[in-house]
Amino acid sequence: MPEFLELHSKTSKLLRAAADAAVQRHGLRLGQDHLLAALWAEDGRTPGEIAAAVNVTTPAVTKLATRMAESGWLERRPDPHDNRLVRLWLTPAGRALQKPIEAERQALEDRITATLTKTERAQLMKALTKIQDVLVSDLA
Repeated sequence: MPEFLELHSKTSKLLRAAADAAVQRHGLRLGQDHLLAALWAEDGRTPGEIAAAVNVTTPAVTKLATRMAESGWLERRPDPHDNRLVRLWLTPAGRALQKPIEAERQALEDRITATLTKTERAQLMKALTKIQDVLVSDLA
């Protein structure tokens, strides 16, 4: 396996595990925080809109939304203009998770980049953005 791919794969797995542990402290599973973040940014989105925003499939969002509605973090409501659509809305419990989850994510980011200089962090973000752009254009 090429060196970059191996290092990225190992790092990605470790980062996912750390992020999952951080959100689990608030009763969430990894992925649910991304769905909530999409609703924190714009409440009342459809599963398709959320899927596009977080780069997953609509069925994946629908499955997550079912579990999250059962947990009381969001609710489904029919679209007032198109009965074929369902919109997802935060409940007060889902809205209340925003500050603690954002704090967990910031703390994790601060911890894992603590040994980087400001310049190294900027270079890392720039390099990862370039890699992401290549992959997005390849998939388009």
